[in-house]
Amino acid sequence: MRLPSNKLVSGLIALVALACVAVWWVSSSGKIPDESDKAPLALVTSLPVYWNESPDIAAALDAGAEPHWARKALEQRYRLQPLDTLDQLEASGQHILLMAQPRPLGAADNVALDEWVRGGGQVLLFADPMLTDHSAFALGDPRRPQDVALLSPILSRWGVALYFDDSQLEGSALVQWGDAQLPVNLPGTFALEPQLSDAPGSCRLELGGLIAQCTLGKGRATLVADAALFEDGDEIPPDTREAALEKLLSGAFSAAR
Repeated sequence: MRLPSNKLVSGLIALVALACVAVWWVSSSGKIPDESDKAPLALVTSLPVYWNESPDIAAALDAGAEPHWARKALEQRYRLQPLDTLDQLEASGQHILLMAQPRPLGAADNVALDEWVRGGGQVLLFADPMLTDHSAFALGDPRRPQDVALLSPILSRWGVALYFDDSQLEGSALVQWGDAQLPVNLPGTFALEPQLSDAPGSCRLELGGLIAQCTLGKGRATLVADAALFEDGDEIPPDTREAALEKLLSGAFSAAR
């Protein structure tokens, strides 16, 4: 058997050394965070953010398929942990939660979420009263994303109500929010109605009610009355969506990062 030449061996060693240096430099510069350094983020959503929207189960779970832009953006900073029910929150030791147009919550989930937040949890909740993103599934199909947010029990518990102006014209728009622009399409509006609860949060509105910030016990909830941010149409540049998501995450979870 012919042995490799000294020059070839030396060249291979040099390449391996360069690769190791490159990996060290990128890691130390923070461009590729180590998985163990990422904060765990619980995720509850009916939107095709974590799983692909496909009538074929195998295709929906295909790890080789192009992931949703929001999943890619989230996984750069967090370790996503999808939850089926909210009573898993306490047992899992989660401190931050993203809810993007969730299914209607049952009584047990409402209680679990409220107690978790008041105990110190932080939630970023998107509640869209009129979802505008296209779905491959027909109305009534249980796989279809939740078209209308049905979260009145938990919102009322926190002293907030969600309203929708049906005279709006459909179409993507951008709402200036500090140094970011928040994509919207037929958004709702939050109103402060503390009389709805015997233990309302200390809430304030931003952007005319598009966003509500609530302090509840030791925790807090950031509420957004639209989920158009998670769409992936060409009307809004991808970097605009990513910047808006980053701003929301930074504000909602600043104490946990």
